[in-house]
Amino acid sequence: MKLSGLFTLLLNCLVALVLIGASDSFAQAYPGRPIRWIVTYPPGGPTDAVARVVGAKLTEAWGQQVVIDNRAGAGGVIGTDLAAKAVPDGYTLLFGTSAGLTINPALQSKLPYDSVKDFIPVSLLVLNPQILVLNNAVPANTVKELIAYAKARPGQLNYASVGQGSPNHLGMELLKALGGIEMVHVPYKGTGPAITDLLGGQVQLMFNSMPVVLPLVKGGKLKGLAVGSAQRSPAIPELPTVAEAGVPGFENVTWYGMFAPAKTPHDIIVKLNKQVVKILAEPEMAQRLASQGAEPRSSTPEELVTFMQVESTRWRKVIQAAGLRLE
Repeated sequence: MKLSGLFTLLLNCLVALVLIGASDSFAQAYPGRPIRWIVTYPPGGPTDAVARVVGAKLTEAWGQQVVIDNRAGAGGVIGTDLAAKAVPDGYTLLFGTSAGLTINPALQSKLPYDSVKDFIPVSLLVLNPQILVLNNAVPANTVKELIAYAKARPGQLNYASVGQGSPNHLGMELLKALGGIEMVHVPYKGTGPAITDLLGGQVQLMFNSMPVVLPLVKGGKLKGLAVGSAQRSPAIPELPTVAEAGVPGFENVTWYGMFAPAKTPHDIIVKLNKQVVKILAEPEMAQRLASQGAEPRSSTPEELVTFMQVESTRWRKVIQAAGLRLE
């Protein structure tokens, strides 16, 4: 080998070693300043509550503030797009949701982001089972009784959702399809008006997330028939799953996870994952999340990719069968 060639090879090896060392040093120093965690819904809701609890633990562990940045609007599109276009240095993260990353891509053909290509999964955070709830005036106390009641009155029951294409809308569409029933969808602009009309009897039933309706079920203001998750919820173990209650194959949960913009260094992803897994394993954290009706569920990045693929396939089928499309 000529000396010039040998010199070039040695130089390239030296540069590679320097770069590897710099990467390791960068990851070890991370985080060296506050982290922005974009939440795609307003303050005060279930997403915001979970983000703040986990964010506070990250702040405590690392001595750097995790700042919750609420960027609500367009069913999560605005905040998700903002995170997708952030500098991939680990200092802007996304509090990703089932709506933003698995439902919206099936509903909308012109999203400004690609939920697969524009993000790196860090970890699943929680599962949020949806509860099937009824107004107390509806003479049904089980899922089977509800289905029989609805079949005898096609198109006479009204069900609420927090908007076209929302998780609680799609959950009811799945129940309609598997149960062979017809009901009328009444979309609302937010949870508050939907719950108000459900309590008042203007609509008769809906799926909604555990933190929102669990107090109303336990207080006797609404009937809780079943949970949408694959297993019973520790928050209300007396309720069967919808599948147990007579609709095999039914599953409807919302989920939250941590994501970073694509091209975020791998070492930072690993460091984030390890810390999140550690936090979610703490008994105190499990208790705090359970009090909100959420089930802590950490994962590896690879497990979250697989989970999202399953969720995307499930809801794409429901959306296509119902003929739903948002533009």
